[in-house]
Amino acid sequence: MNPIRRIVTGHNPNGKAVIAMDGAPPETIELKAVPGTIFYEIWNTNASPAPIDNSADPTQRKLQLHPTPQGSIIRIVDIPPDAVQNQVSEADIAAGFAQIGAAAATTHSSDSPHKLMHRTETIDYGILLAGEIWLVLDEGETKLNPGDIVIQRGTNHAWSNRTNEPARMLFILLDGKFAEGIA
Repeated sequence: MNPIRRIVTGHNPNGKAVIAMDGAPPETIELKAVPGTIFYEIWNTNASPAPIDNSADPTQRKLQLHPTPQGSIIRIVDIPPDAVQNQVSEADIAAGFAQIGAAAATTHSSDSPHKLMHRTETIDYGILLAGEIWLVLDEGETKLNPGDIVIQRGTNHAWSNRTNEPARMLFILLDGKFAEGIA
């Protein structure tokens, strides 16, 4: 797949707009438990409204699946084929979610439609950039092609790559709160 380039703007001491950062994302994390799953941390915020300043790169933190309260995350994830995902044990799955700070997010059980079912209290915008992937829900699934966009509203789900090539998705995650009766 093509390398990822991140361009971040800012302001110089005179208040003029400048390119503050240009290059590969500094945080690229491979999920040890599921080889080929790679997180490219692009940016995140920890408040809403987000402060607009020249602060340090916020991606320089431990990887976590979900944003902080009132925060957001934009990341790209490479998702390996199911042939790789299906080889992982339940202990590997638990370790993988723990590595991304989301041990409680995994929802896999013996009757789950996919080994990597999970749920977070977030609104996620997922855009398939390359490859092919299936969105798997408790009841139903749908195939995505490059350019397709999923609005994930805190539902239990997994991503199933039924090809022999990795898929690449862009995710924008926003902190959310389950409405009464949804949790």
